[in-house]
Amino acid sequence: MSAYLIGDIQGCDAPLERLLQQIDFSPSRDQLYVLGDLVNRGPDSAGVLRRLMAMGASVQCVLGNHDLHLLAVAEGASTSKRLDTLDDVLQAPDRQALLDWLRHQRMAIFEHGILMVHAGVLPAWTVEKTLALAAEAEAVLRGPHLSAFLHQMYGNQPDAWREDLQGTDRLRVIVNALTRLRFCSADGVMEFKAKEGADAAPEGFMPWFDVPGRQTAHVPVAFGHWSTLGWLNRPDVLALDTGCLWGGCLSALKLASTGAHELVQVKCAQAQSPV
Repeated sequence: MSAYLIGDIQGCDAPLERLLQQIDFSPSRDQLYVLGDLVNRGPDSAGVLRRLMAMGASVQCVLGNHDLHLLAVAEGASTSKRLDTLDDVLQAPDRQALLDWLRHQRMAIFEHGILMVHAGVLPAWTVEKTLALAAEAEAVLRGPHLSAFLHQMYGNQPDAWREDLQGTDRLRVIVNALTRLRFCSADGVMEFKAKEGADAAPEGFMPWFDVPGRQTAHVPVAFGHWSTLGWLNRPDVLALDTGCLWGGCLSALKLASTGAHELVQVKCAQAQSPV
């Protein structure tokens, strides 16, 4: 049995098919973890969802900001944006099945000794805290109050975690950290405007994974979301958004118990400009 991590797919089903063929992925034998942003901006979001759904329990996914955006548009909590390519899901005959499967995915996973999220982890959160907070968001996404939450999900405030946060404020910080975070301050204040590489941090901020004293620094954290960062392989960080959507590659990381993970990539044909 082999286990693989795959970075942001974003509706690029043809490269996903080629990557799975290249790694000889078998749902009966192997395990696949997808690091969020399964859908949007690429040409075949519905195809990606159907392919992953068909592989059953061999696939686990964390949700990214584009996945939550699809759920919000479907619930009337947001409108489609200029570059969105979500209509193939929203108008699909199996729309409800696709959306139901999506909202039952995870917000954070800890398996094979790796913490998996879409974007980042706040410096004060331990692995255990991250999983507990992710579970709070998962319960809302899977429950009867999904629509109410999605209508209140968007916003940049509060921009830092506090233990006394409750209700929408608490969930918004959890979701923003796990699905949108790139830069934060040393005391965990999040910054959401900057989207360039790690060396372009705004004054007073740094990449979330470089904050001194980060409570998850003792375990590898695997994430996507940051195409301008690209492939990053450190003992404590595995970044796997290699810009498939922007004409880069779709990447799979074959996990090894020794830590000598193997990167497998396929070139993607899309050539949009990151926004």
